Amino acid sequence: MKLISIPKDKYNDYRLNLMFNGYKWDPQFYDSNTIAKQALVITNEEHKELESLTEKLDKETRQAEEYLNKNLNLAKPLVLPKKIYKELKRMKNYEADKHIRLMRYDFHPTIEGKWALSEVNSDVPGGFAESSIMPQIAIDTINEGKYWYKNFGDILTNAIIKKVKPKGNIMLVHCTSYSDDRQVMQFLGDKLEDLGFNIIYAAADHIRFKNNEAISILDGNEGKIDGIFRFTPLEWLKDIKPKHWQGYFDTVTPSCNHPIAIFAQTKRFPLVWDRVEKEGINLSTWRDLLPETIEVKKAKNKSGYIYKPACGRVGEKISIEEACREDEYEKIIKDVKKHPKKYLAQKRFNSKPIISSEGESFHICLGSYSVDGKHAGYYARISKLPRIDSYAADIPVLIEKR
Repeated sequence: MKLISIPKDKYNDYRLNLMFNGYKWDPQFYDSNTIAKQALVITNEEHKELESLTEKLDKETRQAEEYLNKNLNLAKPLVLPKKIYKELKRMKNYEADKHIRLMRYDFHPTIEGKWALSEVNSDVPGGFAESSIMPQIAIDTINEGKYWYKNFGDILTNAIIKKVKPKGNIMLVHCTSYSDDRQVMQFLGDKLEDLGFNIIYAAADHIRFKNNEAISILDGNEGKIDGIFRFTPLEWLKDIKPKHWQGYFDTVTPSCNHPIAIFAQTKRFPLVWDRVEKEGINLSTWRDLLPETIEVKKAKNKSGYIYKPACGRVGEKISIEEACREDEYEKIIKDVKKHPKKYLAQKRFNSKPIISSEGESFHICLGSYSVDGKHAGYYARISKLPRIDSYAADIPVLIEKR
């Protein structure tokens, strides 16, 4: 694994190209540039290893979530929001082969020379254009024939083709007031439109359900929906309180992702492993890669643990002290003490920084996608701090040719 620099005299054009042709509409977070000046290159051997680990993890995750779905009493340690837990019983009609299952596993290189897994983005992982268009633009800019990449967008749309009828109506459900959500949906929508589908860009409350089938009520797009792509996180959905939101749980309309994703999305997922493994579910790959994860109260007076919010996203509220800004660390610890069940304690791993050709040191989060059990490409972010959060920069992932 190494970093190679985008040529300095080409970087500005590279950045503009990503903005106008790569769906990177807002390449800033406050004053931080979120488009890296490098590309991340992994060897073919590293790619094969990550591909294998991702598919093993995915098999274990899907088996665990399907078992939990049939045995909801085992899911209580997840401490899911009451409004969500109440609706889980609706998912008894879930059939995995009728839906598209998308996940992203976040890997980190460690100083011990191994991989550490920080989490799975099980519900609504993003980074679609960055894992589909960004690598090709980087290859064209670097102008070397040494690299290739897996096109995530092509793999995802091929999976959708298999589950949704040709030229069907697909509703892309997202928070319509957020441009960063819309750019993800616009990328996917454009690809699906090119394949002949009718795309409806909509909010969560533009769907009604009749006989477990999704119906659009959006002006000018009324009628049956043949596929749902939900990019609104499930825990946001229950807070938004759209009418009939419970219908997402038992719809037979092909969905990506179905709400069954909530079992692994919560960072408290490891707290049910012991009980699930007693029923014969293998989670050995998870155990090898994820640092020890325990209840907050069990970490008291123990060193080397950090706190993570159960429903956290984009690295928010993770208590890596040197990566926190201003009084953020003190606020996190205060909130952990006040709401311990909303957090978990996790043994901190030793992230190995990678040095660029300019001598800068960066920490890496290498997201590895799976779609319906198969590896589907990469989305990576880098940061000078050991917490990969909203200030981190997106970086294309290239694979060395043999």
